Amino acid sequence: MKIFKFFDRAQRVVFLLLLILTFTTVNAFSKETELDYNTYYRFPLSIGVEYQSLSPFGDYGGNFHIYEIAAYLRWPIPSIPVLQPTLRLGIMNFDSQDSVDPEEWDHKHYYGALGILYSNRFSKNFEIGAEIFGGYSQAVFPNLIPEEEKTGSSNILFELGGRICLNPSYNFSIDIHPNIKYLVSLSPLKDFNGLILGIGFSAHYRFGEDPDSPAALIRSIRFEDASIQPLFAAMQSYYVKNPVGKVNITNLEKHSITDIVVSFFQAGYMDSPTPSATIPELSPGETREVQITASFNEEVFKTEGITPLTGEIIVSYTSKGKPAEQRQPISYDLHDKTAITWDDDKKVAAFITPADSALRNYSSFIRQACKNEVIPVFNEQLQIAMQVFHALGEIGCIYQVDPTSPFTSVQENTMAVDSISLPRDTLKRITGDCDDLTVLYCSLLETVGIETGFITTPGHIYAVFNTRASGQSYKQIHPERVMTIAVDGELWIPVEVTMIGAADFLAAWRKGIEEWSMYDNTPEKRGFFLTRTSQELYRPVVLKETDLGLQYGEKEAIADGFKRDLADLIDLVVDDYITAARTGGKKEDYNRLGIAYARFSQYPQAERALRKALQIDPVYLSALANLGNLSYLQGNYQSAVSQFNYTLDILQRKGKGQSPTALKLVLNISKSHYELKQYDEAKEYFDIAYSIDAVRTEEYAYIRKAASDEARASAAVDTKRQILFLGEEE
Repeated sequence: MKIFKFFDRAQRVVFLLLLILTFTTVNAFSKETELDYNTYYRFPLSIGVEYQSLSPFGDYGGNFHIYEIAAYLRWPIPSIPVLQPTLRLGIMNFDSQDSVDPEEWDHKHYYGALGILYSNRFSKNFEIGAEIFGGYSQAVFPNLIPEEEKTGSSNILFELGGRICLNPSYNFSIDIHPNIKYLVSLSPLKDFNGLILGIGFSAHYRFGEDPDSPAALIRSIRFEDASIQPLFAAMQSYYVKNPVGKVNITNLEKHSITDIVVSFFQAGYMDSPTPSATIPELSPGETREVQITASFNEEVFKTEGITPLTGEIIVSYTSKGKPAEQRQPISYDLHDKTAITWDDDKKVAAFITPADSALRNYSSFIRQACKNEVIPVFNEQLQIAMQVFHALGEIGCIYQVDPTSPFTSVQENTMAVDSISLPRDTLKRITGDCDDLTVLYCSLLETVGIETGFITTPGHIYAVFNTRASGQSYKQIHPERVMTIAVDGELWIPVEVTMIGAADFLAAWRKGIEEWSMYDNTPEKRGFFLTRTSQELYRPVVLKETDLGLQYGEKEAIADGFKRDLADLIDLVVDDYITAARTGGKKEDYNRLGIAYARFSQYPQAERALRKALQIDPVYLSALANLGNLSYLQGNYQSAVSQFNYTLDILQRKGKGQSPTALKLVLNISKSHYELKQYDEAKEYFDIAYSIDAVRTEEYAYIRKAASDEARASAAVDTKRQILFLGEEE
C-alpha cells in the first residue's frame, strides 16, 4: 500500500513540473524581446534553509519517518546568472516506527554536497529550474550495537531535482523542491541503499540591491542642450529622415555604457517612439551629439494654429550588464498643416495634393465641359492647362495678397512663418495669394497626369508645366522659341497664376515668360523646381476624403473661354507658317503649313496647302503622305490606306524601303488597318515596321496584339494622337 501511495504522489509532482515547464517555455517565446529578468535581477550570493519530507522507493524492513534539514549557499556565475553553483550542508533523520524496538534502527546522515542549479527567471516573481548534486554523508546509528556507543556508516549521495521559486521581493525567495536522491553505502551495511523521493520547502535570502528600488535606479546619462525647432505638420514626411532637433548625451559613469538607443516620442501624435540614433558604446565621460528625427502619425494634420507640445527623448542602454532607460522631457511648438517657412523653396511641393478626390472630381468636370472643343492632335497638356485656367476664372477665383504675411516679406525672412492654403481650401474660398494659387493650379494639372513645377523669383512664385513636346518642335506650341523653357529636351510653359480671372491664358503665359527672362543675366535669383522631385523629400500632406460641396461653374462659360484662347493660339501658330510659305514659296513651307492646319483640325485649309506643295513638286513624298494623314484624321481610313500605299510604292521604287520615311508610312498603314478592324493586316504591317526599327515601333505594340480580342478591349490608346506627319523636320 505504501508503494502505491508513493507512486501516486510522484505522478502528481511530475505532472506539476511538466505543467510549469510548459508555461515557462510558452512565456519565454512570447516575451523573447522583453526584459532579461535573469540578468536584471541577478544577485551575487544567497543563503537559505530547507525542510524536506523524504519517502524511500524500497522497503527498509520496517516503517520509517524520514525528514531532512539543510542549509544552502549559492553564488551565481556573473556572466551566466542562470547557472548557480551551490554548497549544501544538512542532516537526514531516519526515525524508526517499529513497535518492538523503535530506537534500534534510528540514525542520522550528516552530509555535505556540491552541485549546480539552472534557474530561469521568466517573470519578476517566478523562477523554475533544475539541479544536480553529489556529496558525502556519514550515517550514525546510536543504538544499533548495545556494546558500542555509536556505529557509523560512510555513504555517497547523489541528487537530481527541480525548483519552483516564488520571489515576493528581490532579497527573499521561497522554493518548492521536488527531488530524487540516491544513497550508496561504502560499508557492509547496505540496508538503506537506494532511491528516495523528496519534497522540500526552503527560504532564501539574496544579497545585493534591488534594481527596482529608487536607490538602485541607473542614471548613467546626462542630457544637455536638448532642443527641437518649431515643427510644421505639412513637413511630416520630411521629419522621418531629417532632424527636427538635437541633444547632447554624456556618460557620467567611470565605465563604458553600451547598446545605446536614442528615440523621440510624442504622445498622441506618434504610434511608437522614433529611433533617432544607435550608439554601440559610450566611453566614460564621453559626450555625443544626437540628431532627433520624428515619425508623426496623421493626427498632426488635425491641429489648428500653433499647438504647444511636450515630448520625450528616450535613451535606453546597458550599464554594467544591466538594462536602463532615461527620459528627458522637451517642449516645442507644432504648427498646423497650412504653415511653412521659406528656408527651402521645395517645401511648396508638400501642399500640391493631386490625390485629393475633390480636385480630381473638379478636373474631370473641367475636361467634360471642354471635350467638344478639344483638338485631338494638338498638344494635350497645353489644352488642359488652358481649360483649368479658364475654369478657375469662371468660379471667380482671383489673386488676393495675404494681409498678414505677404509672400514678398516672408520670402526674404526664411524663418518667418507663412501660411499656404491647401488647394481644396483655396477652391472653397476662391481667393489666394501667389503661393496659394500656384499649388492649386499645379495640383489640378497633376490630377490628370500633367507634370508640373514652380518657379520662384525674389518676392514671387508661379506655376510651370511640361508640354512633353520636344525642344526642336517648339513651333507646334508657339512660333516664338523664347515662349517656352527647355528642360531635359522637353518644353515647359510658365503661367502667371495671379492673372487667373483677370486676363486670358496667353497673357498669363507671356507674363510668366517675361518674369523668367528677367533673370537671364542673374539666374541664381530664380529657382525652377519640379513637383515630383520635390515631393520625394516633401511628400504631400494627408487629407481626409470628404465632399467639399464645391461650385464648379458653368460648363458653357468654361468651354467658351478655352475656345477663345485656343483660337488665338491657333492664329499665332498658323500665321507664322503662312508668312513663311508666302515669303519662301517652297514646297517644304507649304507642307509644314498643311501640317499646322491639320493639327488644328482645319482640314480644308490643310488640303489646299498640301496641294500647293504638290503643284511645286508632284512627287513630293511628304505632301503625298500627309494627304493620307488628312483622310485618317477625318475617319476616311480606306482612303488613307490607298494614299499611304501609293506613297510607299514610290518610295520603294527609289530603293528607300528601309528608310525612316518608309517606317512612318508603314506604321500609318498599320494604324489605318487597325481602325478598319482589319487586325491581321494591321499586324502584318506592324511586323514590317518592326523589322525596320524595333525601338521606335515598340510604342505601337498594341497593334502587335491586334488579333487578340482581349488586347483590343484593354487598349487605352488615342490612336489619332499617334498619327505620323512627314516633313515637319525639314
